Amino acid sequence: MTFGPFVTFVSFVVLAFASALLAGQQPDTPSILVSRQLAELEQIAVGDQVQLATDERGTDARAFRVAGIYEPTPDPMRLGAVPRAVRLHLTDLLALTRDASTPAGTEHVESINVALTDPDDARAFAADVNARIPGVFARLAIGAAGAGSTFVVLERFHLAIAAVTIVAATVFLLALSIMLVDERRATVGVLRLIGFPARRILVQVLLEGLLIAGAGALFGLLLAFGSEGLINRFFQWRYNTALIFVKVTPNVAATCLAIAVPLGAVATVAASWALLRRSGLRLARR
Repeated sequence: MTFGPFVTFVSFVVLAFASALLAGQQPDTPSILVSRQLAELEQIAVGDQVQLATDERGTDARAFRVAGIYEPTPDPMRLGAVPRAVRLHLTDLLALTRDASTPAGTEHVESINVALTDPDDARAFAADVNARIPGVFARLAIGAAGAGSTFVVLERFHLAIAAVTIVAATVFLLALSIMLVDERRATVGVLRLIGFPARRILVQVLLEGLLIAGAGALFGLLLAFGSEGLINRFFQWRYNTALIFVKVTPNVAATCLAIAVPLGAVATVAASWALLRRSGLRLARR
């Protein structure tokens, strides 16, 4: 016969009893967790005793001991709503909210959240539960409350804004490149007169465009990395949340480089192509 689980249980009870005595509380005082926002608002610290009730008048309030303070999971759907919440043990929650006419142990639940070790098995698990337990409906929690469709709309909206921004920036870059190339018309004319072929000059312009576009893209990424922390800290302070608002991932950085560098090079070559088609005499004259 082994006594490992029993000894562990006895040790846990002894530690809980000792912790309650050290905290100056009775050992039967149930413990709760308090959200950081509520603790800051009401000046609650670990070890304090609070009273919880199901109505604002405090009818049948029960005493609880604050065992810890937790950071609520950030939820973009509740941005702007400061979470003032507590977490109770299920038995304590039932005892606090149970109607006087409801016998203990006869309560019912409307929903249960199940976390799987492998999220890819969610559909198969839901289908198995629906087949085995009549009257129970299992479904994926993602998008169940409409959050999925909301974020799909936001993603498409951001994609549309990004496309319009890229097109407008490309037109502006092309116009700026044409102005810069036109200012170097005399230099290009001299190169043509001393024997440089148009193809070689075009290759030089392409390399110059790649260099400038790459430097501009790297500067933009450094600016994004530098401002990422400032933006997150400001909005986290503004909305009192741990939500991450801006995050420049390696995929985002690679996508920016893949778009910015080719567009910059193509704009430079396109602006120079019409100029290089002219003869050297026409380019060199003033």
